[in-house]
Amino acid sequence: MRSLRLGAVAVFLALVLPAQTLEQAEALWKARRYQEANDAFRALVARVPKNADYKVRWGRMYLEHSQPKDAADLFNEALEINDKLPGALLGLALVAADQYDPRATNLAHKALEADPKLVEAQELLARIALEDNNNAKAIEEAKKALAIDPNSVEARAIVATIDWLNDKKDTPWDPHAAKGYETAGHFFVINRRYEEGIQYYRKALELDPQLYGARSQLGINLMRLGQNEEAFKQLEECYNNGFKDAATVNSLTLIDSYKNFKTYDTARTILKLHKKEAELLRPYVESEMLRVISTYEKKYKMKLTRPVQVEVYPDHEDFAVRTAGMPGMGGVLGVTFGYSVAMDSPSGRPPGSFHWASTLWHEMSHVFTLTATGHRVPRWFTEGMAVHEETAVNPEWGDRLSPDIIRAIKEKKLLPVTELDRGFVHPTEPAQVIVSYFQGGRICDYINDKWGWDTLLAMLHDFGAGEETGAVIRKELKIEPEEFDKRFLAWVEADTKHVVDNFDEWRKTMKQINELSQAKDYDGVIKLGTAVRDLYPDYVEAGSVYEFLASAYLAKKNKDAAIAELQRYVKAGGRSPATIKGLAKDLEEAGRKKEAAEALERLNYIYPMDNEQHQRLGALWADQGNVAGALREFGAVVAHNPLDPAQAHYDLARALNLNHQTAQAKDEALAALETAPGFRPAQKLLLELSSTEPK
Repeated sequence: MRSLRLGAVAVFLALVLPAQTLEQAEALWKARRYQEANDAFRALVARVPKNADYKVRWGRMYLEHSQPKDAADLFNEALEINDKLPGALLGLALVAADQYDPRATNLAHKALEADPKLVEAQELLARIALEDNNNAKAIEEAKKALAIDPNSVEARAIVATIDWLNDKKDTPWDPHAAKGYETAGHFFVINRRYEEGIQYYRKALELDPQLYGARSQLGINLMRLGQNEEAFKQLEECYNNGFKDAATVNSLTLIDSYKNFKTYDTARTILKLHKKEAELLRPYVESEMLRVISTYEKKYKMKLTRPVQVEVYPDHEDFAVRTAGMPGMGGVLGVTFGYSVAMDSPSGRPPGSFHWASTLWHEMSHVFTLTATGHRVPRWFTEGMAVHEETAVNPEWGDRLSPDIIRAIKEKKLLPVTELDRGFVHPTEPAQVIVSYFQGGRICDYINDKWGWDTLLAMLHDFGAGEETGAVIRKELKIEPEEFDKRFLAWVEADTKHVVDNFDEWRKTMKQINELSQAKDYDGVIKLGTAVRDLYPDYVEAGSVYEFLASAYLAKKNKDAAIAELQRYVKAGGRSPATIKGLAKDLEEAGRKKEAAEALERLNYIYPMDNEQHQRLGALWADQGNVAGALREFGAVVAHNPLDPAQAHYDLARALNLNHQTAQAKDEALAALETAPGFRPAQKLLLELSSTEPK
């Protein structure tokens, strides 16, 4: 009772007197009067600028208030005064950990070296180990924390969460504390078990309704599952009580923006598109969703029990809100939450920078692997299966072998399979996430090649039963994980040896080709280009050898050779809309209209936002008797603000007439004439359509 009375007095004094002491600043902070607490800390530091502890406490307040940069600045200022100050080292470790920065581990160890009894640092090491799915290490670090403080809520929560993740509901480590359940919610969410994570956030709030970090996460995860009405209420309560971190504010803004989206339902799908591009994108995305579900239900030998929802965001910042706080999300194009998928729109990225259909197949693979395993599949395996599926549907799809991946193979930086999750969650360098996606995909390719698809399905079911990677490798592949790593590395190194060994030579020669091209030495470009092309055939980014060669051949009036190079480019996965449109034009001029249409059809899966492209493809399909294709393409032109609306409606009218839809064809011909009353082709078509009507 005495301590409670003293605490109440401290808060009272802090509220009625000008702040003069650390205790008063802390009391204001505790009362969530952040601005006044900030003023108090500023005054304290101004009065005693060499007091590093003041800076640390001020920084911890900033960290709680979701201002990590300001917090880090204060922790670094404190370290300038005392470079071994445990609290400052811990503060930087916490900032790093919130961003899944691998430096957090080293900083936490340094804090413990400075103060071996600093329980928060020990708790943080346990947390990081569990984020890497290293359960044994997490338990070891948590028990070290409990040896320092037997009442550590965080340490007990870590050990309890491992039991809960393994479906052991009755655990002796249950912390029976709001912060402990908030910790459990975090780990269920990053393991993609969103519904269970929501349950733990609710338990936390039952014990402490003012735990606004947990309330915000509850709202964000309800939104991820499409429960927007309750999500808005939870997030709004946070905001109204002064909890205004970026994730909360941005999520509220995103929910408000949903009024700008249209929703299209079928028996199997729910598609949400921004109204400015909904009519254009719907035919492409909806049909692809249905194709994916049909394919995967056969392949994964399972039936989905409810429709899959896909949200397509033309503003990448809106999509980024959906991934806030999730590890391994830097640069991703899509994210899956159970039966709900969010992804960038092709209009939200530079033309050709990503393949929306490949992304859709990737994300919808997660729907199946997560559902099949009750969301218990490890990150490396579900990502590996998704990457595998991108090229399984079409070898031109999926990401190519990048320079970062080549360097990782050359420098032997691929991770052991039992540690591969760490490459996604706590990458040691920015490129490691991309490398880990590649490695997961190639592991699944390798297993499929050597053991077969049914083995991959068996592994999936083992993960659903709660087995860990090492045990699953032993059970299904009949070898130790270390032996698997050895065989896999030998396979992938043999498969990529030609590219890896010749990468430096390729890079040097490409510089020479660029110089020759600028000098218009086309014979030189052709000589070096044909020599270097097969050293690194996967390179299809800007300035690829295929494009240099095609330009050189065109300059020498050798269109057939230029076409051949550009066909190699698209087969290798090239995605530049301008380059592919150029190929289609060359093919059409050469009388190869079927191949020209196929080239433009590829672009529908990459960047379907170009009306000229749709108009040309519609004409090609109509010329070849593909009426359904012509209808779709001319319909896309009409749906996307055509520069010449009269021509667009007329083209669609012609396609409808070819499909014997006379009434609809008349409507489109009339629409053309409403825009341009003197448009003769539409007048003529309308007369023809009227003359065929039954008398």
